[in-house]
Amino acid sequence: MIDLQRIRTDKKAVVDGLHKRGLPDAEARIEAICKLDREKRATQSELNTLAATLNKLSNQIGHLLRSEVETTILEAKKKAINDLKERIKALKQQFKTHTSSLLEQLYALPNLPHQSVPIGKHADDNLIIYETPLNPSSGQLAHWDLIKKYDLIDFELGNKITGAGFPVYKGKGAKLQRALVNFFLDQAEKSGYTEIQPPILVNQQSAYATGQLPDKEGQMYHIPLADLYLIPTAEVSITNIYRDTIVATTALPIKHVGYTPCFRREAGSWGADVRGLNRLHQFDKVELVQICHPDDSYAHLEKMLAYVQGLVEQLALPYRVLKLCQGDLGFCAAMTYDIEVYAAGQNKWLEVSSISNFETFQSNRLSLRYKDQNKKSCLLHTLNGSGLALPRILASLLEYHQRPDGIAIPKVLRPYTGFHIID
Repeated sequence: MIDLQRIRTDKKAVVDGLHKRGLPDAEARIEAICKLDREKRATQSELNTLAATLNKLSNQIGHLLRSEVETTILEAKKKAINDLKERIKALKQQFKTHTSSLLEQLYALPNLPHQSVPIGKHADDNLIIYETPLNPSSGQLAHWDLIKKYDLIDFELGNKITGAGFPVYKGKGAKLQRALVNFFLDQAEKSGYTEIQPPILVNQQSAYATGQLPDKEGQMYHIPLADLYLIPTAEVSITNIYRDTIVATTALPIKHVGYTPCFRREAGSWGADVRGLNRLHQFDKVELVQICHPDDSYAHLEKMLAYVQGLVEQLALPYRVLKLCQGDLGFCAAMTYDIEVYAAGQNKWLEVSSISNFETFQSNRLSLRYKDQNKKSCLLHTLNGSGLALPRILASLLEYHQRPDGIAIPKVLRPYTGFHIID
């Protein structure tokens, strides 16, 4: 959530930033927020004044009762107090309405892009900052054919049990999936991340705090009976550990890693883009979360990027790194790097990690702060990245490492799988 103080003090910069994000009505929306903010503060000011007047009148009543004044004077004072109480009651309701409306409008605004984010409106405008040289081979099978050939995953069985987008991993397919999870977790621990095993269900407050609601309400699985949401990423659960928290600067940066299943309703039902493992409703992911001092967050973003690149390189997969343009940024992000791996059987790039700095956007919703040298309460920065998402990594691994005699397992995974080849 954009800091309201930033809107008050630098309205033009906020409007310009929202225009870069593709909001044509940015100025009107910010003006509406400013109007509500003024009305809310005016209401609060009047409430403060009336509360002081009420207190003064109450003291006068006490004095008059002790002085045995005329009944008419006493009754007039009592009426004035009752009138004040009614006015205060109405103003409190008005203040509550203003607060709710203001929060609703602020929640609807995306984050502002960092000044270094490339100009552009669509994914085609993203900046490629690194790409592995490719030597495409002809005749490579797509992973859905390899999965069927070696009996690794059963999509039809998943459809029978649950529905489309919920695959069943079997045999070496299941072992390879588990091997990837354990490898990613072990690598993160070596890099200084503390492992967290969080809940995969969160309440509404948690979903609002990290920006999934209201932006992605239609993409989340909701359980009405309990009013809980299945997480789309472990970022939601892990980041909310620090909701309503003041963190000591000596504890920064906080680095967590968590493995969870993830649930998203966004998966489609046709076309090569959503075929096989390319897009699922349920998938496994290892997530990296950092909480940083604002002065250091972009340095940590670059380190997180380098770390995730290292994971892909250890798996011996071709990949590329994109810096997302203004129009392609996620709702919460101020800057994002995407890592895509090459799927040889499909001859296409598949996104496997988004590495983002949210700056104060989430921490403002979370009320996640630190105390500066002057004991002033300040917002921290939050970062996250996939380290890594498994379905497309698995798809790329199967397609790229296929050989005439089977699918070779990358060396780093062999201690985890217990086998060198799928044949």
